[in-house]
Amino acid sequence: MALTSWKIFNFFDVSQVKPPDDAEQLLSFDSTEISCVCSGSESVFIGSNDGFVRILSSTFKVVKRFQAHQTGSITHMKQVNGTALLVTIAEDLLNDPVLKVWALDKLDKKGGGLLSTLGIQNGRKQFPISAFAALEDLSQLAIGFANGAVTVVRGDLIHDRGAKQRTVFESEEPITGVAFREGPITTLYLSTTGRILTLTISGKGQGQPAKPIADTGCGVDCMTVDESNGEVIVVRDDSIYYYGANGRGPSYAYEGPKQLVKTFNQYVAIASPPQAPSPSSNSTLRAFGGGRADEIFNPSSFALIDTDLKYVAHTETITSQVRAVFVEWGDLFLLTLDGKLFRYHEKSIQQKLDILYQRNLFVLAINLAQKANLDATQRNIILRRYGDYLYQKGDYDTAMQQYLKAIDNTEPSQVIRKFLDTQRIHNLIEYLEELHEHDKATVDHTTLLLNCYAKLKDTEKLETFIKSGNNFDFDTAITMCRQGGYHDQAVFLAKKHGEHDLVVDILVEDSKKYDDALDYIWRQEPSIAYPNLMKYARVLLEHCSDNATQLFIDYYTGEYRPKKESTNQAAPSIPSGTTSALPSLSSFIPLAYRPNIASPATSGNQPANLNNAEAAEVEAAEPPPQYDIPKPRSAFSAFVDHREQFITFLESCVKQEHLEEKDKVDLYTALFEMYLETASHKNDDDKREWEAKAKRLIDSQEIPIDASNVLLLSHLSDFRDGTILVREQQGLRFDIFRSYTSANDTAGAIKALRKYGPEDPQLYPAALAYFTSSPQILQEAGDELDVVLKKIDEDGLMAPLQVIQTLSANAVATMGMVKKYLSDTLERERREISNNRRLISSYRSETATKRQEFDDLGSKPVVFQTRRCASCGGSLDLPTVHFLCKHSFHQRCLNQVLIGGDSDGYGECPVCEKQNATIRAIRRAQEDTADRHDMFQEALRRSRDKFGTVAEFFGRGVMGVGGGE
Repeated sequence: MALTSWKIFNFFDVSQVKPPDDAEQLLSFDSTEISCVCSGSESVFIGSNDGFVRILSSTFKVVKRFQAHQTGSITHMKQVNGTALLVTIAEDLLNDPVLKVWALDKLDKKGGGLLSTLGIQNGRKQFPISAFAALEDLSQLAIGFANGAVTVVRGDLIHDRGAKQRTVFESEEPITGVAFREGPITTLYLSTTGRILTLTISGKGQGQPAKPIADTGCGVDCMTVDESNGEVIVVRDDSIYYYGANGRGPSYAYEGPKQLVKTFNQYVAIASPPQAPSPSSNSTLRAFGGGRADEIFNPSSFALIDTDLKYVAHTETITSQVRAVFVEWGDLFLLTLDGKLFRYHEKSIQQKLDILYQRNLFVLAINLAQKANLDATQRNIILRRYGDYLYQKGDYDTAMQQYLKAIDNTEPSQVIRKFLDTQRIHNLIEYLEELHEHDKATVDHTTLLLNCYAKLKDTEKLETFIKSGNNFDFDTAITMCRQGGYHDQAVFLAKKHGEHDLVVDILVEDSKKYDDALDYIWRQEPSIAYPNLMKYARVLLEHCSDNATQLFIDYYTGEYRPKKESTNQAAPSIPSGTTSALPSLSSFIPLAYRPNIASPATSGNQPANLNNAEAAEVEAAEPPPQYDIPKPRSAFSAFVDHREQFITFLESCVKQEHLEEKDKVDLYTALFEMYLETASHKNDDDKREWEAKAKRLIDSQEIPIDASNVLLLSHLSDFRDGTILVREQQGLRFDIFRSYTSANDTAGAIKALRKYGPEDPQLYPAALAYFTSSPQILQEAGDELDVVLKKIDEDGLMAPLQVIQTLSANAVATMGMVKKYLSDTLERERREISNNRRLISSYRSETATKRQEFDDLGSKPVVFQTRRCASCGGSLDLPTVHFLCKHSFHQRCLNQVLIGGDSDGYGECPVCEKQNATIRAIRRAQEDTADRHDMFQEALRRSRDKFGTVAEFFGRGVMGVGGGE
């Protein structure tokens, strides 16, 4: 769901924090000095570019200041909440980053408080740290670098007992975020500019490679962990994404660039940079938060979003870009590039509810109250206000639902007075019934409910003769009742005397109450139910097909359980005027066709089956009674003209276990026939769906259907797929394709080609010849000819000359149809020739240039005219060191360290060292690969251009003969 459709509120009070006026406090928020910010343990920690850490109190006064690092800028910090531990990382890009752990309660002027120091390794590659995360006990730390490497540090840094470092992940894409997820196993979430991955670093699965969970990455600071549930939140330019233990979770569309994401309580805080992108030629640097000085005062946006309840709690435009967001003292703080600090204080739940009341957003208010765990009394107040609002709008039914939910804390008279109108009597009855269920009804409420029933004529009296209990001739009474049209009374008498067959006969033949007849049959023992079911099977299937079908299924699958009656037998009538008996009227409410015992104050039937849910639970828990399950074939005749119900019955029966083989054959054969018959009465899509079901039956090797029956039924129903499937099971794919071409069924031939072509590539040359066999077929084939030509060309199934010969066999195909194929083939070969020539020329020119440079270095003097040191930029003075690469240095700038340990003072130029190291690494990789013959053979096996592969390996120097040492 897009955020543009979400409601926007102002649930936060925003105020700018004014630091004290002294210079030290102002310097704390100077945007040019701040390098990182973190919070925790009732304090805010600000790291600066000069290596100092300033600790701010809740009044934003600097309570402590110490130099954490002598060199480099502090780029990352973490304070372990609830402790005095602080982790700092400093970088200068000339040396390895340095990580230190401080005990803030032990700081002194002599440098005390430093618990441990660790140089973070990145394979001797000087790249900046782009991401940092640590467990709360500092037992494991993850550091991500801009070169795509991730280093995990394990050990006891608090007591300085040593730590081990290991590069757990390497990628060509820069690391933009790392996050831990703790549980039975510890998972490290990694984000790059192009992917999101998970890596198990402890527990089951440790040591396995990183597993990608998203093919799109995110920018720096655009991934965080929701501490409430452990889910990882990733924001990209299009949406907000959640990732949990089972992979990707929900996502919410939120268009626009993102700069930072943070969680605060149940909210997701998102800071967005200015909409107008700054021109830059390097998108990777933009992803790492790079910006120019003139962007400091560009406006950016900031939003707090509740993704659970789907609303925006706060949004605003900030005059400057966001530098940092942190949470402390129960509030959220935002620091901008121009040094301004803003406090975001969440309003109270009552203030938020008042805002929602003003906008009549009661549903959201209810959800908000539930999420805030308000007690039932407070929630009922909201429900009651919601009901009043709906009542004023005239939505009485929905209003009543709210009053019913709030019935425990609502004065009944307040609601009853609203619904005394005759037009709303049904709502009043519903409320009064609910009062009785909650034991909150008085005698007046009961009287009012009975009056409502009487007004609607909801009950009727039983015949005095039926409930008198006098002795009378049973057969004569039933006959007279049937002739006089008193069918309900006749049923009552038949039930009373246990004449089950007669009960069913009256319900079906006289009353035409087929549902009631079926329900009565369902309540009998198997020996009684089965004869009656078979006697009236067609009638019951005609008028109550679903329930009758279910009864057949239950009986023929051995799961038949007689339904249990949930109420007691009817009691004698209640004397009129006995008010004390009114609350127990439910005990006299009958099931179908039980005598209705009504008081004189009522004139309608009471609702039946009050305890159906409880009865169903009891029935499901009891084992079915033992009875002889009839053969499935015995029920086939009952389903004549009831095709859909027959299919449902057959599909349920075939799921039984321990079916005899003959019964399986009967069931599956009948089911296959019904599928085909149903398909013959359908059109287009529906027909294909039913034919697909029939095809799946005969496609399975475990379903026992005789092949002759399949062929016969398929022929009678004109079901070609059945015949084809038989051939397919025998592996005659080419014959299937040829059967389509013989019948000039171009659509079928195309379908067969697409299905069997990947397994039998020789079908494509045959398809090419068929598509060009006649103009009509060519027209029906349409674009499929191009697809076949493309497949032949890609897989090399035919040489171009063979394609031309095939197309020229008749006068159907024209040059225009293969013009693109021929032109693409010729153009591809020309491009390959041209590219190879350009590469040859480039390599020759470059080789000649390098050889000339080598000759000049060995035969001509080198003049050094550089006047400034390549390291410090100062004027050169003696002693100086010159390198043949034309770089010169003060000897002191080289730190008097002779590169390579040569005693004669010669070494390698520091400026060119990285480039030379890269070349040496490439050369070492080529030498290491030289003996990997299996790699060359595998590449040669997979390649379509064998000569090109051999040439490529020669070009890498893999097959060169190494010189002796």
